[in-house]
Amino acid sequence: MDAGEIAGLIAAGAFLMLVLVLAVPILKLGRTVDAATRAINDTVDRTGPLLTNVNTTVENVNTALGQVQVSLDGVNIQLAKVDTMTEHAQNITANVANLVTVVSAAAANPLVKVASFGYGLRKAAAARRHAEDEREVRAAIKQRRRAGR
Repeated sequence: MDAGEIAGLIAAGAFLMLVLVLAVPILKLGRTVDAATRAINDTVDRTGPLLTNVNTTVENVNTALGQVQVSLDGVNIQLAKVDTMTEHAQNITANVANLVTVVSAAAANPLVKVASFGYGLRKAAAARRHAEDEREVRAAIKQRRRAGR
């Protein structure tokens, strides 16, 4: 064995040692990759039913929203009817107010005339009584003057 063969054996031994030292991390890395692959497969297996449930839930929500929209449309129709009834009630109230104004004006005008006539009559009667009293007093004063002369 010469020096070249010995150097070759040393190089082969060193390479063997290098391969053994690197084999351990490579085997551990292989196990890690296998575990990651299993985790990904489990996630994929579990995600499918979850997405199906999510799709079902979204469909149910869309159905419920459609029903809510139908209900809101019904409410809007009823509100339009209530608006119409309110408008009619407002018109009736305005007509009644106008009628009350006309009736009160028609009734008040004669009542004012009757009240004015009554006041004038009382005033005239009082003035007449006052005038009669005044005549009697003057007549009495004249008689006293004549009696005193």
